[in-house]
Amino acid sequence: MFDHTLHAFGHIDALVNNAGITSVGRRDILEATEYSWDTLLSVNLKGPFFLTRLAANLWIRRAGESRLPGGYKLVFISVISATTASMNRGDYCVSKSALQMVSQLWALRLADSGVQSIEFRPVLMATDMTAGGRDKYDTLITGGLVPQKGWGQAADVAVAVRTFLEGGLPFSTGECVYLDGGMHHGRL
Repeated sequence: MFDHTLHAFGHIDALVNNAGITSVGRRDILEATEYSWDTLLSVNLKGPFFLTRLAANLWIRRAGESRLPGGYKLVFISVISATTASMNRGDYCVSKSALQMVSQLWALRLADSGVQSIEFRPVLMATDMTAGGRDKYDTLITGGLVPQKGWGQAADVAVAVRTFLEGGLPFSTGECVYLDGGMHHGRL
């Protein structure tokens, strides 16, 4: 996939690691399966790590050739499960927690090579993955779970990624930016 993209376009100036799946069957951790664990970590963690490695090596070889403001850009899309436990999706939480570390590792490794990295952490996005919990979360949102009182949209993530790719946040790397309507802020 990487080689095909590079051959077709001649450049890869940014990598947005956005692919992800949720737990197979969303089982309690006492009933977790090795199949779900292996599948989920391959997609949510191994895939982004090794795609990033391919991009990083290309960018180091082609230092200074990025067509984006401020150089090459690396994006990781995570989720609140990186820091919030769900007993029926332990494998998913582990994959997202590890992904936040992967984001930091690559940011530090590539910072002096002209590569800027960021983690966006959207929460409660209205997508196919959240469709099964829609009623539950609608009730929680109405009850105040999300200060901005609503679901995030795919367009919210797209705007954040585009802003970053266009040179927004020029003196940031390895940061985590929440896209959650204020949900992650602790409050009494």
